[in-house]
Amino acid sequence: MTATAVRLHGIRRGRLLVLVALLGAVVLAVILSITIGSKSVPLADAWHALASPDGSENDIVIRSLRLPRTALGIMAGIALGVAGALMQGHTRNPLADPGLLGVTQGAAFAMVASIILLGTSSLLGYIWFGLAGALIASVGVFALGMVGGRGGPTPVTLALAGTAVSAFLYALTSAVVLLDEQAMDVFRFWQAGSIAGRGSEVAWQVLPFILVGLVLAMVNAPGLNALALGEDVARSLGQNIALTRGVGVAAVTLLSGAAVAACGSLAFVGLIVPHLARPLSGTDHRWLLPYSGLIGAALLLFADVIGRVVAPPGELEVGVVLALIGAPFFIFLVRRRKPVRL
Repeated sequence: MTATAVRLHGIRRGRLLVLVALLGAVVLAVILSITIGSKSVPLADAWHALASPDGSENDIVIRSLRLPRTALGIMAGIALGVAGALMQGHTRNPLADPGLLGVTQGAAFAMVASIILLGTSSLLGYIWFGLAGALIASVGVFALGMVGGRGGPTPVTLALAGTAVSAFLYALTSAVVLLDEQAMDVFRFWQAGSIAGRGSEVAWQVLPFILVGLVLAMVNAPGLNALALGEDVARSLGQNIALTRGVGVAAVTLLSGAAVAACGSLAFVGLIVPHLARPLSGTDHRWLLPYSGLIGAALLLFADVIGRVVAPPGELEVGVVLALIGAPFFIFLVRRRKPVRL
């Protein structure tokens, strides 16, 4: 075996070990999420509730409340982490997050518009309108980014179009919620970001979109690696730039749109997670994307657990906790670590 082959084998083995360690972190977060809350449940009782429920109070707490909450947290964390890594890769902007495509504001505007125009009042109704709004907004951003360009939108036009569309939709949403008290209440709760109070049906509704988005993300990874070398080099390697960007935007839209529609605005997950994953994976998106997904899931669940224990007998919404710990940590990360070039 040549020295190069030995080196590549060592790198691959190290990355697999990191992947296993991240899976362990997610498992730990799941255990804490299921057992810790306003009513603590011993691990043995939690296992009994999952394996052979008998209708006890602990069974009801675990199966009806915490299990759906934990499952949605895993799904949203993976979706936002992967979407953030994709968005930073496509825009070559270390400060980009999925909201740059207008996903968050598109979902918010569609939800409040559905309340006023159609009288929507159920959580599942909000989710479907929010997802539709996220999809429409991101398609609009992608279309605007293509105006006047060749070979698809560029990182600069995507960022500018996303910023403009997000600002416009935010202004419309702010104007609409002032006209309707119910819309204001729903928007205020949704804007805080939460995985509490969502039943298992919510997770099942968004799961297909997240699965398709993850498949598109992994398909997009080799093309994104080529784009990182420059568009001219990517074309010389046979990459279709417009198709690669289109698949990436579709993946970001499905992943972040589903997560945002179900959980609200979860700040900092899509922004900070790729910065945590990149020192472990390097710039190879074939490893960066799964690392980001696992870190996102663990981060979201740990933040949710913190929100349950810091303000008993109530709790802080996970979006609030993420903002409180994410902002200073991101500042520390920028100041203490030499950032990896995108």
